Amino acid sequence: MQRVQEVAGRVMASVERVIVGKRAEIRYLLAALLANRHVLIEDVPGVGKTTMVRALARSIDCTFRRIQFTPDLLPSDITGLSVYDPATRQFTFRPGPIHSQVVLADEINRTSPKTQSALLEAMEEGQVTVDGQTYPLPRPFFVLATQNPIEYEGTFPLPESQLDRFGLRIRLGYPRPAEERAILDLHHAGRPVDALQPVTTAEEILELQQLITQVHVDDSVKDYLVRIVQATRAHSAVYLGASPRASLSLYRLSQALAAMDGRDYVLPDDVKELAPLVLAHRLVLQPEARWHDTDPEAVVRDVLEHVPAPVERRAERWAGSLLRRR
Repeated sequence: MQRVQEVAGRVMASVERVIVGKRAEIRYLLAALLANRHVLIEDVPGVGKTTMVRALARSIDCTFRRIQFTPDLLPSDITGLSVYDPATRQFTFRPGPIHSQVVLADEINRTSPKTQSALLEAMEEGQVTVDGQTYPLPRPFFVLATQNPIEYEGTFPLPESQLDRFGLRIRLGYPRPAEERAILDLHHAGRPVDALQPVTTAEEILELQQLITQVHVDDSVKDYLVRIVQATRAHSAVYLGASPRASLSLYRLSQALAAMDGRDYVLPDDVKELAPLVLAHRLVLQPEARWHDTDPEAVVRDVLEHVPAPVERRAERWAGSLLRRR
């Protein structure tokens, strides 16, 4: 997986020329791209969510469109619509902004659930259907949605079916004082994101997406992953646990993270590191749990503490198991 590690390093270095102090978040963003999973970025306005997405799109030489979600946005404003042409007396399809490789759904929870649902087919199947006609979307297809905290005025909570389409959720947070000073220096002469040049191509990203599927996952690691997801469904504070789609996302993202570290096998630590990011946003808590200020992240942490990880193998043994299979 040296090629994956090398390309990932170039892309991360490119994005870090614009985004200061968020190496871990950039790493997870890139892992989601390689795993062909979408990302929800939740945080307050002004912390660099849009800039990070734009920097990623420029670094991988993909087409980029930004959709500003507002209360009056319609589904056709996203997917496109059929327009009557008087000259030909026929309807022609006019694609919407979703027909791009990297799509930024900015402030997705400021629009109605009806408009939010316009993304469901695109995110799951890579296509949109308008007036009974299906149109494939370009590949790679990567949706990154930003969301303000639900407590903010004028927001609509995302439905569970929409949240489940996001492979993981990350938060950026405010920068530290030294980082904020570096941001001022970085933006002194303008927008540094405009100066970024591609360090890879869309075609290479597609190749890497196929390559990470070859990363080996030992049976004991698969069992560990399944036990974690199953435990979210049985937890006393949870009304609706993580879905099988969550298991698949955690599986594929673990493969991507391992490949980015130069390994062709997944460790239990990969699963454990990603579990809070992949599972927490999918959990619906019991009303009494919310009354006691229990949050989904705390539930996932509790699950990880009580579900034992495989300990009978060292890292060398994980790789050895892979070699024996070959």
